Amino acid sequence: MSQPENAAHVPRRTSGPWYRQLYVHVLIAIVIGIVLGWRWPDLGQAMEPIGTTFITAMKMLIGPIVFLTIIGGIGGVADLKKVGVTGLKALGYFQVGTIIALLTGLVAINIFRLGEGVHADPAKITTTETAQQYIRTGESQHWWEFLTGLVPDSFFGAFVEGDILQVIFLAVLFGIALKSVGPVGEPIIDGVRRLTEVVFKVLGLVMKAAPLGAFGAMAYAIGKFGLSTLTSLGSLIALFYATSILFVVIVLGGVLAAYVRLNIFQLFRYLKEEFFLILGTSTAEPALPGLMRKLTFMGADRTTVGLVVPTGYSFNLDGAAIYLSLATLYIAQATDTPLTVGQQLGLLAVMLLTSKGAAGVAGGGFIALTATLSTVGTVPAAGIMLIFGIDKFMSECRALVNFYGNAVATLFVAKWSNALDLDRARKVLSGQLTPAAEPEGPEEVPAGTPDPVRHAEMEKVDG
Repeated sequence: MSQPENAAHVPRRTSGPWYRQLYVHVLIAIVIGIVLGWRWPDLGQAMEPIGTTFITAMKMLIGPIVFLTIIGGIGGVADLKKVGVTGLKALGYFQVGTIIALLTGLVAINIFRLGEGVHADPAKITTTETAQQYIRTGESQHWWEFLTGLVPDSFFGAFVEGDILQVIFLAVLFGIALKSVGPVGEPIIDGVRRLTEVVFKVLGLVMKAAPLGAFGAMAYAIGKFGLSTLTSLGSLIALFYATSILFVVIVLGGVLAAYVRLNIFQLFRYLKEEFFLILGTSTAEPALPGLMRKLTFMGADRTTVGLVVPTGYSFNLDGAAIYLSLATLYIAQATDTPLTVGQQLGLLAVMLLTSKGAAGVAGGGFIALTATLSTVGTVPAAGIMLIFGIDKFMSECRALVNFYGNAVATLFVAKWSNALDLDRARKVLSGQLTPAAEPEGPEEVPAGTPDPVRHAEMEKVDG
């Protein structure tokens, strides 16, 4: 495969010293936030607006970036059938990946059986108002709602609500329509690509506040929940983290090595800025634009990236799947609810659906969990209170596994569709080609170059 359009020549530049790197600043901010929340809990909780404001600012840009990137990508496709085929391949991969993740959680909790000996009486479990809201939402949640919710009430409604699936739906429609009208749509497609440059420049400006956002979010989390919460169910947290790490390294790393022929540890290093951003904010959404930019820079076709990454944020939740199966079986064991192997496999089938039904909903992990328990009926939904206190400390891990799962999924689908410049990808991961630490402005590359993220690239580094 020839070198992609997004490999356009740009002026030579260097990454700068390590102490000026964004991920270093974010890491320092996380440490300061932990110390502040631990030593001065009230002050740590007061930092919540700083974290939420940054996350809100990032979410503000996700809709426009997804919309513009998909339209620009479809506009550059010669055959529209390619878009449909890519989408089907991605959905197929997502389903298989989710099943493997669910099985991983089931196997882990069946081996260690951490819930045995708790002997919690569901009738005596007191649920908080917040937990009751999750239970009520989960009980009314239907697996098919993600399908009926694809169509927004209005064009701007999808952007106002921040519903990524609705934004994808609109973008695909507009992209296909612009491509179908031929020359009439070309100026609009070119305008979309130019506007994408502006949006990514705004992203670069917002990302400068990432350390503040990570500091505020982490200080609030530690101040609100306290480090002592980690010791109450430390074994369950440790099992979830260990299971997740093994899943990423062995399953995702195996897929990446065996089929795509790339190294998962090099991918970790390449995505380190996004790693610390997710670690600090406990959500993978702020890292979505950076992931799209970096995968495109690696040589993955921009149409594939534009379709797979945003869709994966709703359909390819490997971390949430591990958490869902592990938490469900833990609650069953803790409440002395016996489940046969057949019943557990039935639970897996239900979780495969309920995990999709809660996609894009605030508190989606807990809603999916309560929806699963309510659907099956054998495991008491009130049992979620047994793990409610530690959920915040598991959210970082869920988000990180989801993030790496989507990165691997995109590279897998791109390779499957012959839309990945593998030689370029290896050079990028080995450090021979280095992206800018943040999106640059359009002034670095002449306007009209076909790729929407070309401004983020740098010249080849010696050695």
